[in-house]
Amino acid sequence: MRKRLISGIVALVLVAALAACAPASGARTSAEATPENPLVLTLANNLGDDHVTSKALASFAEDVKRRSGGRIAVKIYGNGQLGDEPEVLGQLHQGIVDMTRVSAPGLATYDPGYNTFGLPYLFDSEQEFYEVMDSPQMADYLRSTADEGFVGLTYYSSGARSFYTGNKPIRTPEDLRGQKIRVQDMRSQTDFVGALGAAPVVMAFSDTYTSLQTGLIDGAESNETVLTDSAHGEVSHAFSMTEHTRIPDMLVISTETWDRLAPADEQLLTEAARASTERQKADWARTTQEAITEAKAMGVEFITDVDTNAFRAATRPVIDQYAKRYPQVAELLSVIGSAGKRGTP
Repeated sequence: MRKRLISGIVALVLVAALAACAPASGARTSAEATPENPLVLTLANNLGDDHVTSKALASFAEDVKRRSGGRIAVKIYGNGQLGDEPEVLGQLHQGIVDMTRVSAPGLATYDPGYNTFGLPYLFDSEQEFYEVMDSPQMADYLRSTADEGFVGLTYYSSGARSFYTGNKPIRTPEDLRGQKIRVQDMRSQTDFVGALGAAPVVMAFSDTYTSLQTGLIDGAESNETVLTDSAHGEVSHAFSMTEHTRIPDMLVISTETWDRLAPADEQLLTEAARASTERQKADWARTTQEAITEAKAMGVEFITDVDTNAFRAATRPVIDQYAKRYPQVAELLSVIGSAGKRGTP
């Protein structure tokens, strides 16, 4: 509690400093910006500096500076300096920060359509995920939320999420029945894990290792890098390749900031953002393969003979429920279907 209080105070101080200096620091619009008096855009990111996506954001900032000849500068506040994702999204809507990286379902607070990205089995493969996310239809969708206070510049992969447990392989939904599984604090996650017969447990990620170690939970779900980066492979030795969700991270810019950019500079930021995504794809693939190799050396078994059709059938009602509850989800499902190879998910 004391640590959270101190972190909160530090974040408030940084936010206050940003708010205080924003009106007087640099150009107000990109049209009036020069290398001597640049337009400074703040970008909040709660990932560590060594994370693959953080490195992509750093390359984005460098690219913007180069493409603009120094007229536009992106100042990154990483490592969660300005708070967690919900806090930073609030700051973005208040005009305190200009851009942020956020897990896509986090945007559902402002646009319910983003609940879609937390739903299971939207994509058959990594290739289809990239085809859909790189499509003109998805680009149009990401630009469609200006009235909700933000515009999507690009996405980043965070891999396929799968279940991992102490030693029990998960090959069918029946294998999950009664298992206590840590999930992210997202309604879509608790709903679909519950549909599989497991008991979803929402807890802080930082508590997951100890909870796995002590048996407070039976398993969790994430991508392969969690086994090595967070050492979960020390206490979980069965990683079952269910690949149930592919949840992108989003780079978004506030509508107010977007409107301060000249059309040519809107295009400049978009192209720089897309270039950073292409770099991140290659880095993510390399990092994931390295994590798998290292995890195997730690004694982790990767279970590949998973009945994904059974998982897909068991969780399909969750997709239908969300499409019925939120018209915006039905709309995004249609976008994904039109951009993919196999029709509406």
